[in-house]
Amino acid sequence: ASTSSSSGNTGNSKQKQRQKQQQQYPVQQYSQQQSRRAAAAAEKRPGMVYTAIAVCVVAILLCVKTLLWPSTASGSSSSSSGQSSGSGDGKNGDKQSEWDERRRKQTFDARGRFVLEDFDAKPPFSDFLPGIAGIYGKPVWSFYVNRGQCMASFGTKSKDYPIMEFNSANKAYQNTAALGFRTFLRITRSGHSVDAEPFSPANTRWEGLPTSSSAAANEFDLLPKRFMYVGTNEMQIRETDLTNKIETNVTYFTLPEEDFGSFVRRTTITNLDLSEPMIVSMLDGLARMEPAGGELDDLLKDMGRTLEGFFGVYQASMKDDIRTMPFYRMSTEATDSSAIKVQQKGHYALSFIEGDDSKLLPIVFDTSSVFGHDTMFLRPVELQRKSVREIIDGPQYGHAKTSSAFAAVDEVSIPPGGSITVASFFGKVGEITDVPVIARRVTAPGFVQYKFTRAIELVNQITQSVETQTGDHLFNGHVQQMFLDNALRGGLPVILGAKDDNNRVLNADEDKRLKVYHLFSRVHGDLERDYNNFIVEPTYFSEGPSNFRDVIQNRRIDVLFAPAIGSSSIIHFLHFIQADSYQPTSVEANVFTIKDQALCDKLATNAVGHADGHRAQREQLSSVLCNGPFRPGQLFLLIDELHIDLIMDRQVFIDAVAAVADTMPWAVFSKGYWADHWTYYLDLIEAYLSIYPETEEAVMYDNEIGYFFSPAHVRPRSEKYVLSEAYEGKGKHVRQLDATVLDPSKEKEREKYFNDVTGWYDPPANWQHDRNGNLFKSTPIEKLFLLATIKFATRDPYGMGIEYEAGKPGWNDAMNGLPGMVGSGLPETYELEILLKYVKSVIKKFHRSIFIPMELSVLVDTINVALNNLEDSGYVDNLTKLSNAVPVELFAYWDAVTTAREIYRDTVKITFTGEKKEFSPSDAVGYLERWIEQIEIGKARANRIGSHGHDDDVENTGIVPTYFAYNVAKWNKTGHENEDHHSLVTPLAMDVLTFPLFLEGPTRLMKTIDDEQEALELYERVINSPLRDSALNMYTISASLKGQSFDMGRMMAFSPGWLENQSVWLHMSYKFYLELIRHGLYAPFFEEMKTGMLPFLDPDVYGRSSMECSSFIASSAFEDPSKRGRGFLARLSGSTAEFLSMWVLMFIGPTPFSFDKETNELSMQLVPALPLSLFESDSIEENPRNENDELTISFKLFTSINVTYHNPDRRDLFGEPPKRYEIGLRDGSKIEIDGPAITSDLALKIRKVVFVDSIDAYF
Repeated sequence: ASTSSSSGNTGNSKQKQRQKQQQQYPVQQYSQQQSRRAAAAAEKRPGMVYTAIAVCVVAILLCVKTLLWPSTASGSSSSSSGQSSGSGDGKNGDKQSEWDERRRKQTFDARGRFVLEDFDAKPPFSDFLPGIAGIYGKPVWSFYVNRGQCMASFGTKSKDYPIMEFNSANKAYQNTAALGFRTFLRITRSGHSVDAEPFSPANTRWEGLPTSSSAAANEFDLLPKRFMYVGTNEMQIRETDLTNKIETNVTYFTLPEEDFGSFVRRTTITNLDLSEPMIVSMLDGLARMEPAGGELDDLLKDMGRTLEGFFGVYQASMKDDIRTMPFYRMSTEATDSSAIKVQQKGHYALSFIEGDDSKLLPIVFDTSSVFGHDTMFLRPVELQRKSVREIIDGPQYGHAKTSSAFAAVDEVSIPPGGSITVASFFGKVGEITDVPVIARRVTAPGFVQYKFTRAIELVNQITQSVETQTGDHLFNGHVQQMFLDNALRGGLPVILGAKDDNNRVLNADEDKRLKVYHLFSRVHGDLERDYNNFIVEPTYFSEGPSNFRDVIQNRRIDVLFAPAIGSSSIIHFLHFIQADSYQPTSVEANVFTIKDQALCDKLATNAVGHADGHRAQREQLSSVLCNGPFRPGQLFLLIDELHIDLIMDRQVFIDAVAAVADTMPWAVFSKGYWADHWTYYLDLIEAYLSIYPETEEAVMYDNEIGYFFSPAHVRPRSEKYVLSEAYEGKGKHVRQLDATVLDPSKEKEREKYFNDVTGWYDPPANWQHDRNGNLFKSTPIEKLFLLATIKFATRDPYGMGIEYEAGKPGWNDAMNGLPGMVGSGLPETYELEILLKYVKSVIKKFHRSIFIPMELSVLVDTINVALNNLEDSGYVDNLTKLSNAVPVELFAYWDAVTTAREIYRDTVKITFTGEKKEFSPSDAVGYLERWIEQIEIGKARANRIGSHGHDDDVENTGIVPTYFAYNVAKWNKTGHENEDHHSLVTPLAMDVLTFPLFLEGPTRLMKTIDDEQEALELYERVINSPLRDSALNMYTISASLKGQSFDMGRMMAFSPGWLENQSVWLHMSYKFYLELIRHGLYAPFFEEMKTGMLPFLDPDVYGRSSMECSSFIASSAFEDPSKRGRGFLARLSGSTAEFLSMWVLMFIGPTPFSFDKETNELSMQLVPALPLSLFESDSIEENPRNENDELTISFKLFTSINVTYHNPDRRDLFGEPPKRYEIGLRDGSKIEIDGPAITSDLALKIRKVVFVDSIDAYF
């Protein structure tokens, strides 16, 4: 598709310039409006003349200030004027103009922060700070909403340890303005005092609604103006109150790189009167602050009043009877147990006015001293009765009640145009004596500003890894935001271990002393995803557990950003394939172990010294290192708790430990086994091979890895097929219930490896052994063959989908009832086809035997015998007329194979025998080819059975189905009952049930298609189907579910257009878009990008920063038009992984490295897919050009190498390599390469990164 330049007509340049100026200076524009309206009000109301004149003067002065310091005064800069970001038709029509105008609405300041004007009058949304404190910092978590002073909740580790109570979004929207941070001011000028509360809901500028005190429009217009600034690691709000001539700025951030965690708030009060000083007294802080005392979240909600009986506020230090160091803790943990836990840990609040002589401010912790008996916190009743000094000097009580934390400022003079900033720190410490130490640190001159700068730099250092410079500024920022959010969900890889000049060019495969460790990951729990229990460990090297599905997808392309990690991600996740083919639910950080006592002693001696006085510390450290698994953060925490003093640099120490330690993946069984977890392995492998194509054989055959050993097992049909009443109570049906359960015999096996010293299981407890007690291991290709075999044996009775037989569905976990309906999924079948073909290709390519567990060989034999019997039966599908009743022959095959699978699982439930059977390459390939044929037969069968919903006509759409379910038409009772006393049955016959269209089906199908034309035809069928939301120009997760059974899951419980019921689920939509660009469908891809992808959505409709993805967008099916197009459940979505995969294909290409086995030569070739519109500027500024007037785009390759594409012909660059390259080396030299590829030693140097500084590619 061609794309025209959209630079616009010259005649419009002045108009665009004026628009830009207006966007640059919103406060200036607002001030001018206020001046005019104030003057008009003064004419009509003589009693207000003085105020009106004062406001005019302040407004004029503020205009001057804005002109001189626009970034300070406005907090924002202009958004880009915008060009089309996709392929166009070369016309400057109305559609293009509308598009440009919509892009101009995006408001971001000079620092790339999203700016929301009148934020508290906009539709509510929630967001969070990333909780990143650096490698050597201790993070806190925090969530905010666009109400009140925004911060809705924060704390340590998880929502069970709040400093400000965690509430779901719906409650946070209601409570934050009252129970969160508040600021109460008493302003005195010329002897006249006035009270004010910045950000009070009473002064919210609700559009079209006059204030309750007066219907006068002018008074409404004089309400304070408010802005919100959403940064990557900070959030700021600003209120300009021209009536009282003050400006209030509040900034929140997480304290970085300290040995204590803290949430930091800076409140700046500015005197806007440039002619007269003002005296300010102030209470600024948190209205409700929770104490430390164990896990509190459930207790606060279930028995909050009783819990207050445990609460108390203590003082770490009191100077001159001034309470400056309150310590909030419970007396004991609130348990009804004979084992009492006395509470030593507590929360602190420290505040001071920033300056050279920072002194701690008094903290008002008694809520009644501020609000009196106003338990709704509507008014500071006591402050209205008293002065701040009287409150400070008065009595305060902090026991048996929930307290506050208000910093008290008593009569501070602020000169004309001057300001003061109150800094407040909130955190948790181990004991009360820690608080004075922290106080001395934080009050050091320049500490707060330096830490704020470092907090911003920390995240910038992460996001600069994908620094992208196109003509579209919003797209550039979005790339970095998506990289950050992808790292928060999947983790950011770092390399630990011995690093020297000899190995700095080696990867983790080439030097086993190098260990890959991931930082900052966590489960995506937040105010809107209140169902997930996130953990942000308050330790160095902070990380938390993540869902398997999330983390494996979000680490999909780690190797494309950090080649030094080698094959570690592949090996890491293949470990988790269990003997039954499933994977654990929760993945945690790798653990380190050292078994050699001499090594531990040596490390301890080097770390603490040889002196006799250090003997106790040496022995303690050696014991910690050798007595069980540990993680870096845990290790440093123990060192701190044991008061071990290191005499070497922390990084040197942990590198020395990692170099000699063994690492082991770690995971935990949690809720069950999802049917799609295994489908993401090939994505890891594909990404790796695009960087290291020559090492495929070594990775697949030369590694030996274990099998994760879970305490749960999947029941056979005889224990999970249950006869029960239908949900409507009109009959009985057979459901598959409680399919996966904890197994006492497996728990007993794990107990053998319990470590009494650490109080937890040693690593061998997580891995399956053979009957002789040895860890049972296989090569990656053997584990993939096992996986493929068992999944092939798990096809449903009609041979179409893969059964959801372990109690959980696939990717769409809102179909949680589908396993109960004896359901299956076609998406997993498509993925199985890909897996079978890959395993076949590897075995065929390298012509090497595989050695599989003897137990698995029995299953293989049974499958093939069952296939022989099916063929001998003479059954052949009549695709013109397929019955919903499963044919007897297919049912017999299914029953035989399923029985064999159940027998296999029973035999390997505890141990393998340890015996293996060799499959020759020809035998293995023969089995795989036969199974692939069966998959194709099943796919054709599925297409004929189809999907059937309220508004999808399968005959016309031609779109493949996604899910099936099976009604057990005949059964026999086994004579046994389940735990709920329902009869267990054996199925004798089944009928297939169908569902409406889902986007996942065609999306996963497209992965199996090699032909571009076939992919285009599938795309055209989808775009013309009910899956297309024509009003939003997006794709919904499903067609209408009207008339479907509630048995299918919570999708049916949700309203249409909301959550997983026919909404726009961005993760699956992005998967669909990814397949478009993968198949070279560039024109459709970039056209879809305009309307279906961030950051190209209208923020006024989207309802939040368009830098950040949401899980879903309410579709046109939702009943409330005002919510259609709005994003919900923000950030940490799988969309980030899909977007980064698209970014790779756009900027790098599908296979940057290739290997010629004949010549033994490595080659590199960049093959971008970039439209002209991304080369052209989206603002009135000049397009990105070089000195030769060429359009250019640049980006970071491997987070380090600057790549610049030169586009002298000003055209789309779709799937073509450059004509020549210019390589800049680190030593300053340059090498020119003619031709489309870089070969030999230079390609290797690029992959090793450290030698190469830049690549210029010319097209």
